[in-house]
Amino acid sequence: MKIKGSDLDKMERRYRANLVNSITGVKPANLIGTRSPKGEDNLAIFSSIVHLGSDPAQIGMITRPQKPHLKDTYYNLTKTGYYTINQISSTFIKQAHYTSAKLDRKDSEFDLMNLERQFLDDFHAPFVLVSPVKIGMNFLKELELPNGCSLIIGEVCLIQINEEYVSEEGHIDLAAYDGVGISGLNSYYALEKLASFPYAKADQIPDFNA
Repeated sequence: MKIKGSDLDKMERRYRANLVNSITGVKPANLIGTRSPKGEDNLAIFSSIVHLGSDPAQIGMITRPQKPHLKDTYYNLTKTGYYTINQISSTFIKQAHYTSAKLDRKDSEFDLMNLERQFLDDFHAPFVLVSPVKIGMNFLKELELPNGCSLIIGEVCLIQINEEYVSEEGHIDLAAYDGVGISGLNSYYALEKLASFPYAKADQIPDFNA
C-alpha cells in the first residue's frame, strides 16, 4: 500500500484522520484538567503531549484551531494560566475517552464521567483523583503552527506520583500502574516495558554486525 500526498487529499475525511493519526504510532494518553475564571471545571483527553526539556522542566501540548469559538481547555488555561496533566491507566479508559464529546461549558466532564476531582495544595486547576501520575502546569507561551493549531508551552510546577513507580535513577515505570497509549483517535494500547539500556555513548556502541 503506497499513499502519496495527493492521495490523502482525496480520501474520506474520517478515514484520512484515522490513518494520519495512526502512522506515528502509539502516543501518550492524558486528561487535561482546567478550571475557568468562574469556577467551571473541564476535563479533556489529549494525545499530543510532548516533553520539551528538563531544565527548566517544560512540556508541550498541541491544541486544535480555536476558530470560530474558543475550546474550553484553551480558554481556561490561557485565562487562568494553570492546567493539569493526568495520565490515564487501564482502569478508566472508557470514561477518559468520552471526555472528547462536545459539551456545554456548564456541564463538567468530571461529573458526567464520574471522575472525582482532586485539589493539591492551592493549585487552581483540578486533578483527576484516580490518575497515577498528576502534573500541575503553568502556562508560559503559545506558538501558532502552520495548520492553524497551536503549541501550548507550559512549565511543570507540581508532580504527584507514588514513589513505588519511580526507580532510583528517576525513571517512571509506566507498566507498573497499567498506563495506556493512544493510536489514532480512539484505539487504546497497554504499555509493557520491554528493555532498558544504558545512556548511549559513541565509544560504547555494541557491534551489531557481529
